[in-house]
Amino acid sequence: MSSFEPPAETLADVVLVDYGLGNLRSATRGLERAGASVEITDDPEAFAEADGVVLPGVGAFREGMENAGPLREALTDHADAGRPLFGICLGMQMLLTSSEEADHEGEGEVTGLDLVPGTNVRFDVDRKVPHMGWNELSVERDHPIVDGVDGRYAYFVHSYYAEPDDPDSVVATADYGVDFPAVVANDAGNVFGTQFHPEKSGETGLQILRNFVEFCADR
Repeated sequence: MSSFEPPAETLADVVLVDYGLGNLRSATRGLERAGASVEITDDPEAFAEADGVVLPGVGAFREGMENAGPLREALTDHADAGRPLFGICLGMQMLLTSSEEADHEGEGEVTGLDLVPGTNVRFDVDRKVPHMGWNELSVERDHPIVDGVDGRYAYFVHSYYAEPDDPDSVVATADYGVDFPAVVANDAGNVFGTQFHPEKSGETGLQILRNFVEFCADR
């Protein structure tokens, strides 16, 4: 039997941001299994009522920022107030300042949320892009989000990876011809993201989601 049966009671109330690019169904199931009550919404007023906010995402950086544009102020206010904000895959990349992706596609510069200063860069290695599949996590520093996952495997699908300005923003790495950040966090520790998909990463992903829910409950 899995060690991640849902707890007897809800541990935290979580908002899953619906801006048209998230894997909402599987993320909801994972969060609920980890002990969260989940509200899927694009209403920024709901952020203030939640114990934590999850920004999921698949697709292009420009489209993500354009779709989430009406929510930018609410997301940054939530983060600036010291409340938990968790970006997943594209959602993690959106936490940074910019991405080479828009330039690569000839779309010019696009500004991210700038909650973890840095840029997203394209893999420049002799490997197939996108990087797709399971990869081992190497925890570089302590953070509640990575408790119990060092050396475990997570599922990635991406062509770009984060390069934070501050090396201390890197919480965990993985290797794909280059060591790249698999988990990043801001200085205060309340804003963080995973480049991999926890909702597709089996027990490793459920551990990450439980860590997030417990982090929200403890705030």
